[in-house]
Amino acid sequence: MTDSESILGMEAEKGRWALVFIGMVINLCLGSIYSWSIFVGPLLDLFNDPAGLNLGVGRTEVLMPFTVFLAVFALAMPLTGPYIEKFGPKKVTLVGGVLTALGWFLASTVTQFSNPVSMLYVMYSVIAGLGVGIAYGCPVAVAARWFPDKRGTAVGFTVLGFGFSAVFTAALANYFIASTGVLNTFRLFGIAFLIIIVVLSMPLTFPPAGWKPRGWTPPAAKPGAHVTVEFKRDQMVKSPQFIGLWLCYTIGCMAGLMAISVSKPVGTEVVMVEAGLATGLVSFFAIFNGFGRPIFGTLTDKINPRNTAMVSFVLIALASVMMYMAPSVPVYIIAFAILWGCLGGWLAIGPTSTATFFGTTDYARNYGLVFTAYGAGAILGPMLAGYIRDATGSYMGVFPYIIGVAVIGFAIAFVLMRPPKPPA
Repeated sequence: MTDSESILGMEAEKGRWALVFIGMVINLCLGSIYSWSIFVGPLLDLFNDPAGLNLGVGRTEVLMPFTVFLAVFALAMPLTGPYIEKFGPKKVTLVGGVLTALGWFLASTVTQFSNPVSMLYVMYSVIAGLGVGIAYGCPVAVAARWFPDKRGTAVGFTVLGFGFSAVFTAALANYFIASTGVLNTFRLFGIAFLIIIVVLSMPLTFPPAGWKPRGWTPPAAKPGAHVTVEFKRDQMVKSPQFIGLWLCYTIGCMAGLMAISVSKPVGTEVVMVEAGLATGLVSFFAIFNGFGRPIFGTLTDKINPRNTAMVSFVLIALASVMMYMAPSVPVYIIAFAILWGCLGGWLAIGPTSTATFFGTTDYARNYGLVFTAYGAGAILGPMLAGYIRDATGSYMGVFPYIIGVAVIGFAIAFVLMRPPKPPA
């Protein structure tokens, strides 16, 4: 890029931070799925109102859109990668944003159908989930390319919005549900997301090939280490580093989502926190989920992906040991803050490691495939937590399993998450 070129009227070295902020706000909209628990009670009241629909719907049926949404989101990511490269991040974000907004808006119409619960899965989980899966990788790819010097930090702040989303959107959802009703809240969110994402998608662009910040020179590789090399997706999947990263990403997300899925009931049933306080603490934990992303992203820049992954698994294991050995309110707050922070951390470790190990030439396709690990963790974690609770009668049985998978993750990271050799 020449000196005459700019980003939003600023020289590229400064303007690229504006792209990080834009990506953060876009992700704040996309991450509103994390506020789904706010909609559960009002939807149950709507579907089961004796004077209204009177469907006899259970809590599991109303919680299922959350799981389906995450699954569609994770599956859409690897399919979207080639199109980000072909059409550019602006157009792909625009398409994803429109679908996300459309899904939220159409969710407000489900009571007009004979089976509103099934239509909620279609309108919200499938359409909005597909939209999030399409749009999510675009701001991440933009940050990864504009920041070869501070990749983890930039990616971490970009995805911070997704983790922080529940802090803001849950409060807004509460307010609008109380004042206008749950269906109108879906409609308002859809309209707002359409305007915000469409407008903010306009500046998203990749730097020219070979661009680097003025005055920055890539550091020389340390003795015995390999410099970052460019992998196509078919080359990446053959490498042991991909296997190691995918497994560690899955384990990190599975452990974190196991903990997140039981955060409130552990508080109320195990350490006997008052229900209102437990709800407030979940919002408090979400702050750590958000800040875990730039913290672990920066750490990945400083001490490399392998060491950062091992640090996360040590923290996950220590937090789980604390909860299992000495459950109390202070331990509960500290342990779950760590667990939420580590889950957020993996949403920065994963994309940063992908760029560090496999380069940025085919980054959108590469990270799309790596991100399927999040989908695997999102399905396995909550399901396993529910199974353990049913089998043992207590949520405390979850923590030995988290400790076990953290130990496995540490071993995999130690053996496999090393800089790859150039592809053959």
